[in-house]
Amino acid sequence: MFSIDLTSRIPIYEQIYKKIIELIVQGTLCENDQLPSVRSLAKDTGVNPNTVAKAYQELERNGIIYSVQGRGSFISKPDSRVYQSAVLEQFDKTVTEALGRGVTSAELKNHIDDIEKKRNSKA
Repeated sequence: MFSIDLTSRIPIYEQIYKKIIELIVQGTLCENDQLPSVRSLAKDTGVNPNTVAKAYQELERNGIIYSVQGRGSFISKPDSRVYQSAVLEQFDKTVTEALGRGVTSAELKNHIDDIEKKRNSKA
């Protein structure tokens, strides 16, 4: 499903948490999709099952997933506040990278305006 950066300063449970949100934002995971079991994801990523369980607990506490006794964990109905925050975080990284590679802020603004125009013309 995804890999974990064991050398990162970001705690592993937080990497799992953010990656699941990213997969939801990208549309890879949708409402009511089942997540891998804690043991399965722990085995696939090579981390302790307690770490995966902590990530799942945080996701559930924040309403991103829900659990069904004996069946597993599933993606909840999207909450726009949670996903908006994730999208903006990803946007910030992309803009920072673009600026670092020489794209000007004016070019970025024009590009955003073009995307908005295309989006509005389809509506």
